[in-house]
Amino acid sequence: MNYKITGDENITFNNNAFYCIGTGRMGLALQKQYYEQLKFVQEKIGFEHIRGHGLFHNDMAIYREFQPGVPEFGPHAWEGRDEKKVQVEYNWTYLDMVMDSYKELHIKPFIELGFMPKQLASGDNTIFYWKGNTTPPNNYDRWANLIKATLQHLMDRYGTEEVVTWPVEVWNEPNLPGFWKDANMEEYFKLYDVSSRAVKEVDKRFKVGGPAVCGGTDKEWIKAFLEFVRKNKCPLDFVSRHHYTTEFPNYDGHYGYPKLHPKTKCFEQLDSTRGIVDSFKEFKGMDINVTEFNTSYIPNAPLHDMNLNAAYIALMLSTFGDNHKSYSYWTFGDIFEEGGVPYTPFHGGFGLVANGLIPKPTFWTFAFYKKLTKGYEKCVLKTPECIVTKCKDGSFRGIAWNIDDKLSGKEITLNLTLPMETKENVLITELVDEEVCNPLKVWHDMGEPANPSQDELELLRTSAQPFVKTERCKNKVSLNLKENAVCYFEIKSAPIKSDRGYTYGRLN
Repeated sequence: MNYKITGDENITFNNNAFYCIGTGRMGLALQKQYYEQLKFVQEKIGFEHIRGHGLFHNDMAIYREFQPGVPEFGPHAWEGRDEKKVQVEYNWTYLDMVMDSYKELHIKPFIELGFMPKQLASGDNTIFYWKGNTTPPNNYDRWANLIKATLQHLMDRYGTEEVVTWPVEVWNEPNLPGFWKDANMEEYFKLYDVSSRAVKEVDKRFKVGGPAVCGGTDKEWIKAFLEFVRKNKCPLDFVSRHHYTTEFPNYDGHYGYPKLHPKTKCFEQLDSTRGIVDSFKEFKGMDINVTEFNTSYIPNAPLHDMNLNAAYIALMLSTFGDNHKSYSYWTFGDIFEEGGVPYTPFHGGFGLVANGLIPKPTFWTFAFYKKLTKGYEKCVLKTPECIVTKCKDGSFRGIAWNIDDKLSGKEITLNLTLPMETKENVLITELVDEEVCNPLKVWHDMGEPANPSQDELELLRTSAQPFVKTERCKNKVSLNLKENAVCYFEIKSAPIKSDRGYTYGRLN
């Protein structure tokens, strides 16, 4: 593949991958390993917001009901309960701990309102190993008050001007019965109506949105949701949805093996959303936030740990921003318990970082895209295999990838001719592929230890670094990419300015 760049090109490229990142439920943020993984991601990449489930789950202990004189716990708990005498109180202890840690790591919440506190739930339907309650509230006034009290507390503690910049999303994937009892559309619309008005009652500057749907009935839900919002004049500042790019998996033991959508159709499910939103005069051009995306939607797909995942995500990031305000990778790390506590460090978790602080290949895809924002002027080339940007100082940066979902071993060569002003340049490449940055293979070759020793973990971390190469060049770049490689490259002026008497490579 040969491309000649003149420098006059100006191609659409919105690098919005760092607005938000996903996380396991909020209660996990109290764990040491969770904090260490997020700290590592923030130092090496850096995201602006973080979104996850479980804000109101019981392990956060925010919502409490009590009746004076009636025990809450023990063998006689709630004996003599009288609904008319029940009172509500809120406990901010764990919420403050979590938010303080986020503040330390320079990341802000993208608030998801859910799941339902057990005492406020109308039923016993739950999801995941940690049993998040997915039923509507038994009292919508108390639900609204919970939202208002939470936002007000955050504003009191962290400052109104800061907190009103945190987006608020109502629930998670209500079009799926696992996440919302019976996938009841009418009931979700009621929840959204009450919730969005409660948010705005605290401060009209909050940005609130939904319906956070995923797959299957997404078209019907988004259209009906916008019709409901228009008819009832509900607050709405953005439309949210999720996106995954695999079929239903085949299961074997603890793991699922899904088939990837063809790379030419990685956005097929998303294609209709912009059109649906823009078909409403009131909502035309409204921001669309993809508040979850990944290849597979299960937390035990070995695909997530592979170089193939890194290459596929590299393609997605090159064009995701064309129609979407933000797109949040699900998730930053593998401290995650939807399917239970993982048995091994490599278990197909969603995270960019495996347990043991081992960066996966996809981690570097995001790190490479972050580098494209430094000194960025414009995009000058975008193809299904690469993206090239021009910097304000006249240098060029780019990322190239080779998706080989058949694992056929195919290689591709990318040749670029660039308008460099000088003939004394340096080409810097950072390569991630099956051979030079593949901690999954190293772990496999080591015998797949479920609980690696510290020496083994150090070896795995060492094997998880890109291969860095430099060379002197003029204005041409030639990259040979093996299967599922992702390569960051940079070419910039670098005239030799030797010290007196110094000759590189001289022996005598």
